[in-house]
Amino acid sequence: MDNYQPVTIAESEQRAIAYLRTPAAIRKQCDRLFSLTCAEELPHFRCHLTKLEQVAEYVIQVMREQYPDLNIPFHSRWRHFEVGNLPRLDLLEEKLAGLTPREKARTKYDLAMVSVLLDAGAGAAWKYYEQETGQVFSRSEGLAVASFRMFCQGAFSSDSEHPLQADAQGLQSLTVAKLAQGFQVSQGNPLVGIEGRWQLLQRLGESLQTFPHLFGTENPRPGNLVNYLLDGSVGRWGDTETRRRGDAEMGRWGDKEDKEDKGDIDNSQTTNNQQPTTNNQQPTTNDKQQTTNNQQQTTNNQQPTTNNKQLSASKVLTAILEGLGNIWPGRVAIAGVNLGDVWFHPALEGEHLGEQYVPFHKLSQWLTYSLLEPLQELGCEITGLDELTGLPEYRNGGLCLDLGLLEVKDTAILHQPHLPGSEVIVEWRALTVCLLDRIADVIRQQLNLSTVELPLVKILQGGTWSTGRRIAAQLRAGGVPPIQIESDGTVF
Repeated sequence: MDNYQPVTIAESEQRAIAYLRTPAAIRKQCDRLFSLTCAEELPHFRCHLTKLEQVAEYVIQVMREQYPDLNIPFHSRWRHFEVGNLPRLDLLEEKLAGLTPREKARTKYDLAMVSVLLDAGAGAAWKYYEQETGQVFSRSEGLAVASFRMFCQGAFSSDSEHPLQADAQGLQSLTVAKLAQGFQVSQGNPLVGIEGRWQLLQRLGESLQTFPHLFGTENPRPGNLVNYLLDGSVGRWGDTETRRRGDAEMGRWGDKEDKEDKGDIDNSQTTNNQQPTTNNQQPTTNDKQQTTNNQQQTTNNQQPTTNNKQLSASKVLTAILEGLGNIWPGRVAIAGVNLGDVWFHPALEGEHLGEQYVPFHKLSQWLTYSLLEPLQELGCEITGLDELTGLPEYRNGGLCLDLGLLEVKDTAILHQPHLPGSEVIVEWRALTVCLLDRIADVIRQQLNLSTVELPLVKILQGGTWSTGRRIAAQLRAGGVPPIQIESDGTVF
């Protein structure tokens, strides 16, 4: 029985929470700070829009070096798993051989969610030695490879018979010592925020149990979000529980999970089979006939398909923000609801609740970008990609500073660390969001491409993030960002 009980809160609070979880709110609130900066009404930064053309040309140069045909993939976690030109994802596919397309997608969701949440900046001193290849990686790529290897070893699963998953019990039983061991942390190899990363996974495990309508009841795991996004529910048992209970049990529920796992996602038929029959009785004759027809259709069509199902990127983000809102530490809350990557800025005023806050949802948006690809592999068409924003993190933000789009008014800002909630960092991130949109517009104009042909998520991957890293390496030892952040391992 679904035991999810939503908290009763005032309508105005509900509206504020819902709004601050939207990409539209990110852009609007960031644009308010951007306008104040351009009007010289904020103390920390100046903006030089005359440098947009120059910055765009540099980013295009980097894009063409990496992707000469401009066939650029999404900026997502999956790119980091390919570091060193090694076929790690092929290894994963080999391990998943024999699973249905839907279960493969669920497994990839498990991997992506855990890996993204572990991705906040590692610091310049940390490195990961990959024993399987003998290669050494650092920063985001090192974190990706480390989390990939831990996942393949079953570190996040509570079920030794099904190691390739992350589930609530497995995450909550993970110790900080085991996480540190998996990431090869030592006194000589320190990783920024290891305790914060571990706590994030602990809270993820709790959140998986808190939202069964998103993550399942019997075996809560991130992968069950696939069912929620495609079908509107996670199914009776959620995920592999259906498979374990056998064909007889599956028959009691109209073979819905069986049909889905074979990749046959026909919404018109799924809707009729979403609910179990009354009092757990056997399906009616019509239901049996429909099940037979569905099974026959599956036999004739083994390729994963969603019958051209469309899904907006913002819907994926909304689900992520609902399901993961509770995991973030010490953040802004409304009516006891943790808002996540949302911060106060004193220059913002308004009559409505929440107008003084600036949402970013950086990790959640990057996670969203990473969760879109498994859906595409199932044949789902993703719409509204450019509704999501550029990622306000130190590579994109560093690009804007290092190439002169932004200028600090007081150089002391560059010589002392800042907390994520400080005015300096909130403003820097807000300006980054706005400038990424403007950089993207100029790049498309110069390349004569549309937003459909070159969405922001591809510009992030092909250009701005890589360019930000490149220019940082040229300007500062170790490629550190121009502004130092006191990270707890849960933001950057």
